[in-house]
Amino acid sequence: MNPSSMSPMAMPRVHLPRSEDFLLWSPCLQSYGYRIVDQLFATRPIARGVARPMRRGQELQLRYSHAGEARTVEDFMDRNSVAGLLVARDGQVLLERYGLGLLPGERWSTMSTVKSMTAMLVGAAVRDGAIGSIDDPLVRYLPQLQGSGYARVTVRHLMTMSSGVGWSEVYTDKHSDVNRYSKSLADKVPGGVLRMLQAVPALHEPGTQWHYNTGDTFLLGCVLCAATGTTLADFMAQTVWKPCGMEDEAYYTLESEGGQEIAGSRAGMSLRDMARFAMLVAADGVQDGLQVLPAGWVQAASQRAFQVPDAFHPARLSLGVTGYGYGWWLTDDGAMLALGHSGQRIYVHRKERLVVVNLAVYPEPRYASAGEHDRDAELNSFIQACRSA
Repeated sequence: MNPSSMSPMAMPRVHLPRSEDFLLWSPCLQSYGYRIVDQLFATRPIARGVARPMRRGQELQLRYSHAGEARTVEDFMDRNSVAGLLVARDGQVLLERYGLGLLPGERWSTMSTVKSMTAMLVGAAVRDGAIGSIDDPLVRYLPQLQGSGYARVTVRHLMTMSSGVGWSEVYTDKHSDVNRYSKSLADKVPGGVLRMLQAVPALHEPGTQWHYNTGDTFLLGCVLCAATGTTLADFMAQTVWKPCGMEDEAYYTLESEGGQEIAGSRAGMSLRDMARFAMLVAADGVQDGLQVLPAGWVQAASQRAFQVPDAFHPARLSLGVTGYGYGWWLTDDGAMLALGHSGQRIYVHRKERLVVVNLAVYPEPRYASAGEHDRDAELNSFIQACRSA
């Protein structure tokens, strides 16, 4: 037998989920893959400084009612495949639970909740003079977009998902823009996402129509890097992570090895540090007396720029979401939410100083059973019980 034609020795190997199918995984792959995103994509760390201990109050003894039944926190976690759950009020943790094998300090995929976090950085860039105004055109910072569908789009349009370009965000369609974007990240193609976005046509006048677009937030990250002259990960570390005393190193995923951060999806953060970020927002950008985010920026972000169409995503209605601000989803009763694919939810009610972070595994439509319940509706019942407790 020719030695060159022989198969390699049968040595043990670890199988990892297919990264290009990140948005299409089954629940089993989700519960594993969301913990190991840094093994599937290129990443850049968000460095921490000196960790501040979490302030803790008496544990919340909570029962909630849903579908006519009284339920416990344990019921909620089991029924909704929850990996992490944290409730805080007035900066004090009242409930912290872990499931699906997730442990304190481990990073879980933020999915699109990081869009809301990235949008908060724009205020710091304006405060520092790096961005002159949120009404600046993108081409001032990204001249390579001249002649593209983004040629007349401003920073504000990106933050409010109103660029007007014809991007398709259909997770179940493997050929949609969002899944082509995901494959480019999996293949680690340098400049691949930007080339995609340069080719997306303009459909509407910028600023006139709301349309959810992960590509818009990718460009927002590019603007921040071009304006500040640093990486997005380092800007997040200097602006928020270190001043807030985050406990764990986080990361942004990158479009390629050493390349541009993905500002709007699949970052990795621990449950506690996501809650710390939410508590910063709940406190109007103030941490231990320090104005971390510019005064008035959280209030500006919470102003309704657009109504969210009912047909966009029925599950959003289950959480009471009706509007969109600067990267944050808004309810009629004053709450702000960061929402991510497959059950990642951050709820902030500034007036009530209440924060709820939910990390979970919601099944994709093709894996949902006939008896699948509305998990966001149950989460909303849980949140309302937290508000009343």
